[in-house]
Amino acid sequence: MNFDFALILVLATAATGAIWALDRYSLAPKRRAKLAAAQAQVEGDLPAETVEMLSREPGWIDTGRSMFPVLALVLLVRSFLVEPFQIPSGSMLPTLNIGDFILVNKYHYGLRLPVLNSKIVPMNEPKRGDVMVFRYPREPSINYIKRVIGVPGDKIRYVDKTLYINGEEQNLTLMAQLPPSQPTQFLQREQLGKVSHEIYQDLQRPRIDGEVTVPEGQYFVMGDNRDNSNDSRVWGFVPDELLVGRAFAVWVFWPERFSIPDFSEARFIK
Repeated sequence: MNFDFALILVLATAATGAIWALDRYSLAPKRRAKLAAAQAQVEGDLPAETVEMLSREPGWIDTGRSMFPVLALVLLVRSFLVEPFQIPSGSMLPTLNIGDFILVNKYHYGLRLPVLNSKIVPMNEPKRGDVMVFRYPREPSINYIKRVIGVPGDKIRYVDKTLYINGEEQNLTLMAQLPPSQPTQFLQREQLGKVSHEIYQDLQRPRIDGEVTVPEGQYFVMGDNRDNSNDSRVWGFVPDELLVGRAFAVWVFWPERFSIPDFSEARFIK
């Protein structure tokens, strides 16, 4: 089951916000009025026990009022600034490892409303080479992360494990053969415009050849683990309305729940 954390957070913030407003504008004034009325009926000060009893808030009011600013801050930061994600698969190797916790810039591609994901303030458009988080087109409740290969209008051709963009072959530089004795996998450095990054190519995996033109308002994405990635070669384009944000850093490597987090792996994502 895929839990929509954004929806849960919005509902929790709304509920605690309603409690905060109810207490501030209705219940708290009534408590103060009762305390003032009791004070007017006696000479001198009311006993401390009486003041405490008349001023006491119900537990649910205290909890809701205390939680509201915390939840509101988390909602604002997560929705409009930065959101953390964990890498669950090896489709972005060698750039991202299984267990990497990444930070995603939520405003780079425009400010969007939480849950609805509708853009309210347009900003930058995805560029070739960006590592982008988006909602999986076939199941929008699931977040995917891939590298942007094609932007609207680009002609993408992938043949014999070679990438062509608008008829131009993308440069590859061999970095290593794995294993060295009988290599089945190549570590290559790919140049996408101004972005240089590493990819894996697996000789034992079947090719996924094809040629497409990227429609307006959509993007073509691929994993850096080229032959072990479920991406646009399989299920098509990513519409703009499904964009989540641009991944920009790894802040910790934590492969298992009971393992020790490794902050030495913190780095910016290329």
